[in-house]
Amino acid sequence: MKKHSGMRPQDVVILLKITAKGNNPWLMKDLSSELEISASEVSESLNRSMLAGLISANKQTLMKSALLDFLGHGLKYVYPQRPGAMVRGMVTAHSAEPLNKIIQSQEAYVWPFAQGKVRGQAIEPLHPSVPKACLKDNVLHELLALTDALRVGKSREQKLAMAELEKRVC
Repeated sequence: MKKHSGMRPQDVVILLKITAKGNNPWLMKDLSSELEISASEVSESLNRSMLAGLISANKQTLMKSALLDFLGHGLKYVYPQRPGAMVRGMVTAHSAEPLNKIIQSQEAYVWPFAQGKVRGQAIEPLHPSVPKACLKDNVLHELLALTDALRVGKSREQKLAMAELEKRVC
């Protein structure tokens, strides 16, 4: 059995991309292409996720409750983030759907991205390819924005984000 040397941020992105696909079948090459992450890295990521109990041994079935548990209780400690400088980018956390319909805020959080249309405080995405991947997949964008709300939000935002994630993952 291969040694587990810990999860990486892109593992969360890959698991959320699988979540975004719902019941639609997928292949590793599809994930690689859509996320702009190499096929070998997707394969290694799925191995790490399998060893961590976040995806089944056949690497086709998400362990949804384990994923939610990891996101809700571990993500903000493993991949913490603090809002940075004002930059142009793509909205995330409470500034993106669905939380922007619930939470009113004067400050925007964004992933730095040249094609972005909003100016706000920078939040480093879990992987550099996240903004481009989210341009092509609104469901993935919502899932990653909710995940960022867990990483940077206060208690209220975290609870709202977790409730929304539970609706989308289960």
